Amino acid sequence: MTKGNDIKKAFIATIPVMTGYLVLGMGFGIVLHSKGLGFIWAIAMSGFIYAGSMQYAAINLITGGASILTTALTTLMVNARHLFYGISMIDKYKGMGKIKPYLIFALTDETYSLVCSDESTKGVENKKLYYLLVSLFNQIYWVAGSAVGGLLGEVIPFNTEGIDFALTALFVTIFVEQWLSTEDHKPALTGLSAAVVCLLIFGPGNFLIPTMILITAALLLRRRKEEING
Repeated sequence: MTKGNDIKKAFIATIPVMTGYLVLGMGFGIVLHSKGLGFIWAIAMSGFIYAGSMQYAAINLITGGASILTTALTTLMVNARHLFYGISMIDKYKGMGKIKPYLIFALTDETYSLVCSDESTKGVENKKLYYLLVSLFNQIYWVAGSAVGGLLGEVIPFNTEGIDFALTALFVTIFVEQWLSTEDHKPALTGLSAAVVCLLIFGPGNFLIPTMILITAALLLRRRKEEING
């Protein structure tokens, strides 16, 4: 019975993500098809890459014949925020055993928003199962949406202009929700401050990596101080 309750809680928690992922995944599949890549590509990329915004970026990298170095640097810039997710999840993912590699792999922005706070696991008996199911459900939604989008792209013509902005809108929504759900705004303010400073110093074309480095250093320093103090 307890296991059933945890499964139910995980599914209910992921319903908002499901509505977003199905639509965004469909958008990805449609854009992918517009570049000449079928729904099998959509399923494969969502199953093995599963990186949301990086998948959108990968479309042009693949179709444009980008070099390995360009692909690696783009991946680093787009997914550098996961460094911060990883730092904050070190304690939560301790003792996860064999499923830990998958939990790390499946830690998207939306999954992180569901598992990062203690509020999310209130009433959950088996946190290990809960974390696994939240991660798995979310990926299933994304793969399903991508597959449907790839299939729709084959039978219905779409204007794909601006469709990738949906990910930016979703990210802003997650940020606002996290801001409203916690009283500790220091990490968010640290990120915003670092971004503004680096934008002014390095300009809009080169500020991303310096921002990530600065935020990582700030969060590691904060974690170190917390360990020393207690």
